[in-house]
Amino acid sequence: MTDLVFKPVVELARLIREKKNSSAELLDSYIERYKRLNPELNAIIATGFDQARKRAEEADQAIAAGDNWGPLHGIPMTIKDNIEVAGMPCTAGSKFLENHQPARSAILVDGLLNAGAIIFGKTNLPEFGADFQSYNELHGTTKNPWDLTRTPGGSSGGSAAAVAAGLTAAEIGNDIGGSIRHPANFCGIYGHKSSFGIVPDHGVLPPLPGIFKGDYSIEKDIVVNGPLARSPEDLQLLMDLIVGPEPADRKGWQIKLPPPRKKALKDYKIGLWMDDPVCPVDNEVGDCLQAAVHRLTAAGANVQDKRPDVGFRETYRVFILLLNAVMGTSAEPIIFEKWLEKEHGLSHEDKQYKSLQIQGAIQRHRDWLLVDSQRQLLREKWADFFKEFDVLLCPTTCVTSFPHDHTSWYSRTLTVNGKEEPYTNLMGWAGLTNVVYLPSTIAPVGLSAGNLPVGIQVVAPYLEDRTSIHFAQLMADVCGGFTPPPDFS
Repeated sequence: MTDLVFKPVVELARLIREKKNSSAELLDSYIERYKRLNPELNAIIATGFDQARKRAEEADQAIAAGDNWGPLHGIPMTIKDNIEVAGMPCTAGSKFLENHQPARSAILVDGLLNAGAIIFGKTNLPEFGADFQSYNELHGTTKNPWDLTRTPGGSSGGSAAAVAAGLTAAEIGNDIGGSIRHPANFCGIYGHKSSFGIVPDHGVLPPLPGIFKGDYSIEKDIVVNGPLARSPEDLQLLMDLIVGPEPADRKGWQIKLPPPRKKALKDYKIGLWMDDPVCPVDNEVGDCLQAAVHRLTAAGANVQDKRPDVGFRETYRVFILLLNAVMGTSAEPIIFEKWLEKEHGLSHEDKQYKSLQIQGAIQRHRDWLLVDSQRQLLREKWADFFKEFDVLLCPTTCVTSFPHDHTSWYSRTLTVNGKEEPYTNLMGWAGLTNVVYLPSTIAPVGLSAGNLPVGIQVVAPYLEDRTSIHFAQLMADVCGGFTPPPDFS
């Protein structure tokens, strides 16, 4: 059954519809792998096997009776542990929420359940999603199935590790600074950061549970939700099910995304932004990306070394200020007071992350509006670029998966081409697209010299999520696509 668990969701759903495999059999295969492989990997941190088995039996009975629930009929899935699923724990990796079990599912989860999905587990993340690694005091450390001494990334690290190791059919994560894309990259799977505002956020933590009990909640800047899977076709299937307005807006709004811009690889006009001195890319990553670009060119793709007319340093500054306007809202009052005490010593000329973090967290609303206006100018420049080009290819991040490092956050560094670089450089390439609300799809393109996965970031115009996913699909025929980690295949 090993081959079965690694099949794409679209294929698994077909097998169930055609009665060639049952939902109960597929669920049992994932449960068996969970019991055998998860104790060391620690990707799935809560389960609901009894209720999942009951729903799988009902799914098989429905198929036998000629009833189809939808495109995910009988598909077993897990969900990141900051997304609420009724009747299952939702801790966001925090001891503060150790006993939280919601009575209502997140809106996006309802979309999956209504399409026939069976949710049997929750996956690990850093506490409240605030790291590029996935560990916490409550559930411990999640490991990378390609190398257990290394991180699967964060914050959707448990999600990506579970998909890559064949412990689940697919996953849903969220992304504010690369939290879908880094884990997809580090674990060798596909991930999609959706355009901002098209996947409902109601039922995703934070905010803390119990505050917003109706259809309204706070609107969080930059952060989005999106799928992780083993094929681009699965990404598109899941996006079709979770895209929609927030609940309070549904009485008058609809979201209809445009089709892919082109049909064939040779028809796409492709820009490149493969390195930048502000956030240098390690040669192990760069070499793998360049090899993928050469394969695309050899296959007839129209690739040009062109990028939008935006600066990396200025984009990063705008991103960090706006990011920390969001992240700063969760700071404890005593921490926020300390930041306020440092306000007069801060300089707008200081581009160091810690200074920008504090500036972003304590900025006045007028300051936020001024920074947001700079963002809108960046968005226009990207839009101008996409008048000529269909997609942009760039790195997902500057390094491959790195060893677990649970030292103080500000003391951590990355080794890039033999030099120590700031840990926060991990979100440099992610921030380029986050801050301007663009969709981007991560596609695996091979292994580094150190035998670790490398993914490329496919960036598309705002609301043209189907274009970046479709291009990733076309790339799979040229650059390889998903390969199971050797020790889990």
